[in-house]
Amino acid sequence: MKQIFLSTLTDLEEIQTFEPGSWINLVNPSQSESIEVAEHFGIDIADLRAPLDVEESSRIVVEDDYKLIIVDVPILEDRNNETYYVTIPLGIILTENTIITTCLQELPLFELFRSNRLRNFYTFMRSRFVFQILYRNAQLYLSALRIIDRKSEDIEKRLHEATRNEELIDLMELEKTIVYFKASLKMNERIVKKLAGSSSLLRKYEEDEDLLEDTLIENQQAIEMADIYGNILNSMTQAYASIISNNQNTIMKTLALATIVLSIPTMIFSAYGMNFKGNNIPFNDHPHAFELIILVAFAISLFLTFYFIRKKWF
Repeated sequence: MKQIFLSTLTDLEEIQTFEPGSWINLVNPSQSESIEVAEHFGIDIADLRAPLDVEESSRIVVEDDYKLIIVDVPILEDRNNETYYVTIPLGIILTENTIITTCLQELPLFELFRSNRLRNFYTFMRSRFVFQILYRNAQLYLSALRIIDRKSEDIEKRLHEATRNEELIDLMELEKTIVYFKASLKMNERIVKKLAGSSSLLRKYEEDEDLLEDTLIENQQAIEMADIYGNILNSMTQAYASIISNNQNTIMKTLALATIVLSIPTMIFSAYGMNFKGNNIPFNDHPHAFELIILVAFAISLFLTFYFIRKKWF
C-alpha cells in the first residue's frame, strides 16, 4: 500500500502524485510499488525493501542521493490466543526533498501524524519529522512497557491459586517480549546518539537538538524500565513455578488422605461381603447388624479425618 501526504499551512492532505516536501508512507509495498518509488527517487531497491525483513537490524546508511535510517518499532501480535508485543523494523528514507517511510505493517506510530494532531509537524520539515518519529517511538515503548507491567500484575493475581501452566506460559511470553524490547531499544539508542552527535547526517535546529535530547532520555528510561520489568518477570516465573508445584502437591496430598479415609469403610464392607460357611463375623446374628457396621465404619473414618485435621494435614 502506498500513501502520499503533503502538509499545507493549515492541514495535512493526501495526494496522488510525488510532490516536493511530501511524505510517502509504504506499508508492505508490492514489488511494482517499490520499483516505482525506487526509480523515481534514485533509491537502491534493496535499501527500500530492507525494512520489510523482520530480522533487519537498526542502522544508518548514507548514499549520495539519500539517507536510510532503520529503527525497531513495537507492534501487537497474536501468540497462543493472546496478544503480545513484538518489534519490527521501520525504514525512514530521506531524499533531497521527500521523506519515505516503509514498514511491513500498518503502524500505530503514525496515527498522530496522519490525523495532524502533532504540534509543529510538517512533511516538508524532513529532519524534524525524523526526530518526531524517533521521539514518538520511544514514547510507544514506554507505554507498551507499562501495559506489560499491568498485564504481569493480572497474571500474578491468578497465579496464587494456579495449578496449570497457562499463567506461567503467559509470564514467559511477557519475558520474551521484554527481551525483544531491550535489544531493540539498545539498537535504537545507538541511532539516536549517532544523529545527536553528528551535524552532517541531518541538519538540526535548536528545537531539534532539544527534541533529540528528549528522545534520548525517553529511550534510556525505556531501557531501564525494560531491565527492571525483565528482572521482576524472571523472578516471578521462578517463584510461581514453585508455587504451582506446591499447589499440585497439596492437591495430591489431599486426595491421598481422602483415599485413606475412604479405604476404611471399603475394607469393612468388603469383609462383610464375603460368603463362607459358619462364619463368626461380629454382629452376624444381630438384628441391626447393617446399621451398626455402617456406623462403626464411618466412626473410624470420622476419627481419622479429625486426626488428620488436628495434624494440619488436610
